[in-house]
Amino acid sequence: MKPTVSIIVPVYNAEKFLNRCVDSILGQEYKDFELILVDDGSRDMSGSICDAYAKTDERVVVIHKENSGVSDTRNQGIERAKGTYLQFVDSDDWLTPDATKLMVRAAEEHGCDMVISDFYRVVGDMVSRKGDIESDHVIDREEFASFMMENPADYYYGVLWNKLYRRDLVNRFGIRMDAEISWCEDFMFNLEYVRYAETFYALRTPVYYYVKTKGSLVNQKISITKTVKMKLMMFEYYNNFYKHVLDEEDYEKNRLQVYHFLVDAAKDGFVFPASIPGNRKLGEERSSALPEVISDDGIIVDKYRDRKLLERYLESAALKHDMTMEELSLLLYLKDASHELSRKNLADLINLGRGDLAVAIQRLSAKKMVEVTELPRRRGTERKIRLELLPASEVVIPDLEAAENDYYQAKFENFTEEEIRQYTLLEQKVRENERSILQRG
Repeated sequence: MKPTVSIIVPVYNAEKFLNRCVDSILGQEYKDFELILVDDGSRDMSGSICDAYAKTDERVVVIHKENSGVSDTRNQGIERAKGTYLQFVDSDDWLTPDATKLMVRAAEEHGCDMVISDFYRVVGDMVSRKGDIESDHVIDREEFASFMMENPADYYYGVLWNKLYRRDLVNRFGIRMDAEISWCEDFMFNLEYVRYAETFYALRTPVYYYVKTKGSLVNQKISITKTVKMKLMMFEYYNNFYKHVLDEEDYEKNRLQVYHFLVDAAKDGFVFPASIPGNRKLGEERSSALPEVISDDGIIVDKYRDRKLLERYLESAALKHDMTMEELSLLLYLKDASHELSRKNLADLINLGRGDLAVAIQRLSAKKMVEVTELPRRRGTERKIRLELLPASEVVIPDLEAAENDYYQAKFENFTEEEIRQYTLLEQKVRENERSILQRG
């Protein structure tokens, strides 16, 4: 049966970090994929590691070949691929557990030809988030090209690994990596793909960990003559791309901006900023459950585990919309129910401290997602408030609903329909018991 996604990993002397990469792929929440490991004539144990994975997981396909470089290696992976979509991962990097799921979901929900995502840059034990396009709608080719024009030598646009491609489009137009060059070859592939793609979607959730700084032309032992030739070819290709995408008038208006790429890329290819705001310690960029208690039993641990499972799926919405988990918890409650409550009782209801609740309300009000109405105080009672969702919140609600759906799917994974039905009936009885006892006062 044809997989939905073909994930292609070129492998060359990667034994030190290959397990981390492959484990992150095989551990994806999205399961309908094939993993194509292309061993480019490795001289270490990489080939054997690849073969070991193929023996234990039928989704893994291994290709062994003579060493010919990363471009030809990726091309052979493309030739072997059977999926509807193509995803590329470098062997020294790794994926977040929801990477493939979020990219495929974006492609299918929006019917787009390319998904381009934010990613994490890892330096030692520090990690920082990188993105560029802040749009939350489908982008056409000209708009995508205009975004790219603003930061022409940015990894976000230049690399393969933060994107999802349609394989039929790649094959229909014979788009392949140029094995004759070793500079900006990823970007040339992308430019060719963008020429034929019509719709794009920017996924603002980081799904990829980029670790190693790839080698520059300076340390690749390439002659000056060949270096100059490759750069001139890239400059000409980039310039022709905009002549193709833009009409003559728009091209003339943006000629200087297009030429800006020549200045940026002339330095030595794509440059990642030496310092990015928002650095944090690796492992703290996403919420996680306490490993010491995950396997424990007990009422408190059960509730904690359930809350952490929900947070796991809410997090992609938090990252996408630059919101806190406290804000999302409040929106999640207001989406399904709303009562006139005191701040103290509302904080208790959604398991927040009063200070955290106050900040969440203030932020959501500033974003015009929630309207707060202070109600008259009744004698002998605490002052209550009424919270109502405003139209601006509608952009977040679909992502909350998707998170809820993911949460329930994970919770009932491997359940039969009958088991789910029985569980639902028993859970309803439990709720009725709880309501009955608590309503007695």
